[in-house]
Amino acid sequence: MMAEPEATRYGLALHTTSPQFGLALSDGVGTPRSRVWDLGRELSVHMHRLLAEFLPPQTWQDLAFLAVANGPGSFTGTRIGVTAARVLAQQLDIPLFSLSALAAFLQMTVADAAPNELVAIQLPARRQQVFAAIYRRSSDGRTWQTWRTETAIAPEQWQQELAAIAPPIRLLEAPENLGDTVTGLLELARWEWAQGTRSHWSDAVPFYGQHPVET
Repeated sequence: MMAEPEATRYGLALHTTSPQFGLALSDGVGTPRSRVWDLGRELSVHMHRLLAEFLPPQTWQDLAFLAVANGPGSFTGTRIGVTAARVLAQQLDIPLFSLSALAAFLQMTVADAAPNELVAIQLPARRQQVFAAIYRRSSDGRTWQTWRTETAIAPEQWQQELAAIAPPIRLLEAPENLGDTVTGLLELARWEWAQGTRSHWSDAVPFYGQHPVET
């Protein structure tokens, strides 16, 4: 199979699950170019303008794939980001990798995990719960594989689950602001792309974990 032209190897990642808006762009060879903005509730007002300003000197036609954080986190931010990424991927007719914000955090912050090591992660949620998951470091040490699917859970129940795992595993808590982990998101998507995965935009759905309205 012939190698793809260099201009078509760029990947663009969007991270909107927290009060920050993160963008990262890379061709898989050089250092990724990234930027983070503290937008809070102004995400929908500024996102498209910031995207257009961030992309040059590359163009939309240079992109081979997109990646988006699909949650957990802010309901509104996650919905806006996933919707925008789906529209872009559909219009550009390129793959869209919809990936966990928790996995992106691990990719950026845990460099010392041994191959196949389990690491637990939690993120504060509403209604006295946490978003929680467990990931296994891949055997080649390059990515993370889901070992315990993300869920919203009471802290007491989560601690009981962790206590039942032997030997004990590390537990990390993700911060409120996750925009700067967009580079980790792009790394995970790049790994999937290199394996030949071509995720369709229609498969990208948000993970909210909780209903947005109190009942």
